[in-house]
Amino acid sequence: MQGRVLALVGMAGSGKTVCAQHLEQRGFPQFRFGSLVVDEVARRGQPITPHNERIVREEFRARYGMDAMAQLALPRLRAMLAERPCVVIDGLYSFSEYKTLQRELSEQLIVVAVVAERALRYARLAQRPERPLTAEQALERDYQEIEHIEKGGPIAIADYTLLNNSGVAELLASLDALLDRLTFYP
Repeated sequence: MQGRVLALVGMAGSGKTVCAQHLEQRGFPQFRFGSLVVDEVARRGQPITPHNERIVREEFRARYGMDAMAQLALPRLRAMLAERPCVVIDGLYSFSEYKTLQRELSEQLIVVAVVAERALRYARLAQRPERPLTAEQALERDYQEIEHIEKGGPIAIADYTLLNNSGVAELLASLDALLDRLTFYP
C-alpha cells in the first residue's frame, strides 16, 4: 500500500494539537509545518516568539508563494513516507498549501478538519498554558489567518470533520473511530 498523509486542519483552539498529540502517542510519525519556521528563527539566532515566527512565515510566503510550507515540507514528507506507511501533518494552513499537497500526493492525502464553536475555542485559548490569548487577540488571529493565510480553504474542503464541542475523550474517540474506518495505522 502506498503511504498516506493525514493532515489536521482547524482554527486555533479547535483541538488540532490534542489530536496530534494523541496520534503521536499512538505511534504515528508527525511533521509539523510550523517546525520549518521555528527552525529558521532559531537558525537566525532569534528568540522563538509569535512575532519572529510571523516574520519568517511571511518571508517564506513572499519568496516561495502562499504554498511555501508545502513546497519546503515535500522532501521531508516523501522521505518519511519512504520509511513509514502513514505520516501526520499538524499545521497545514493555506488553501495554496492544500492544493500543492493535493497535486503532489493526490490520493495519499487525507484532510481532517477539527472544528469547535468560536466561543469555546476562545475560552480554550484563554486558558492554555503556552501563549494564552484574550478574546480580542483570538478574534484578531482568526481574521489574520482567514484573510492572509487562506486558512478557511482546507477546513472547508476537508475530507472528514470532527466536531469538538464536548470533551477531549469524545474528540479522541471520534478520531480513533475515523482512523479505524480508514484503516489508518502507524
